Amino acid sequence: WHKPFFEGEVEPCINGRVVTIGAYFGEDMQPLVERLLGEQMADGGWNCDQEQGSTRGSFHTTIDVLEGLLEFERATGGSPAVKAARERGQEYLLERRLFKKLSTGEAIEHDRKGGPVWTQFSYPAGWRYDILRGLDYLRAAGVKPDPRMKEAIEVIASKRDVSGRWALGIVHPDEVVAEPGVAEGQPSRWNTLRALRVLDWYDNSARD
Repeated sequence: WHKPFFEGEVEPCINGRVVTIGAYFGEDMQPLVERLLGEQMADGGWNCDQEQGSTRGSFHTTIDVLEGLLEFERATGGSPAVKAARERGQEYLLERRLFKKLSTGEAIEHDRKGGPVWTQFSYPAGWRYDILRGLDYLRAAGVKPDPRMKEAIEVIASKRDVSGRWALGIVHPDEVVAEPGVAEGQPSRWNTLRALRVLDWYDNSARD
């Protein structure tokens, strides 16, 4: 886009991922973070279609930004404004039980534009949301489990196969291959690791 990479661009879904990468590698992400804070929507989410008139958050964009803000906080210590924005974004996910419409409570299978269903766990997911990615973010952010996660946790648990592993749900053609030789539907080390740590986090917190 004729810009230095770490300057980002207009879409928060892209800028959230740029913040994740830049903060990890020690780049100054403050200007881009300030832009993202100013783009948070009234419902607590973010949406790449905001410039086209959208007034509601998007699961895809929101998870991209949340991961970026969390990495920024880890790298710099963050600020009260960043923490507050991240907590509002987390509430966006939790109010929707991580995969439901706020208006009706109906389960959302995938984005309104189509694409993979949110129970097809992928790694790496790129810009795409799924239930495992949402829960793994909340675990990484140190969010205390609450009843609004229960149904999403049950989805994760239901995907365990008879050998105790989780399959690679889908391989996105525009993302790097994290597990060479592992095809869709075969056991995935990355998905198994992430699912186990999500379930351990939830179960341990419930016992506390």
